[in-house]
Amino acid sequence: MLIAWTTVSRPTTADQLAAGAVEQGLAVCAQVEGPITSHYRWEGRLQRDSEYRICYKLMPDQRRALEAWVLARHPYDTPEWIVIEAAGVGEKYLSWALANSTS
Repeated sequence: MLIAWTTVSRPTTADQLAAGAVEQGLAVCAQVEGPITSHYRWEGRLQRDSEYRICYKLMPDQRRALEAWVLARHPYDTPEWIVIEAAGVGEKYLSWALANSTS
């Protein structure tokens, strides 16, 4: 199982990206967290913004399709997109995820 995430500035955008990915079968689950406070450098200046994090759970064969779908709809010029492999997943949760994956 993989975990991917991105951030956006509006809760409505986060909800749309989360729900749409699950509806399209690109992720088995998506969670919206926030607001969170992000500190970063953009165009040479320090920034501090409130954002909403979308965390996706997906199977490895959904990775490329989910990434393309999210990035095509993302409002940022340079969206955060990070994907990691889960080191461990509960057996029941993994069974549920596999049963609900369109892969």
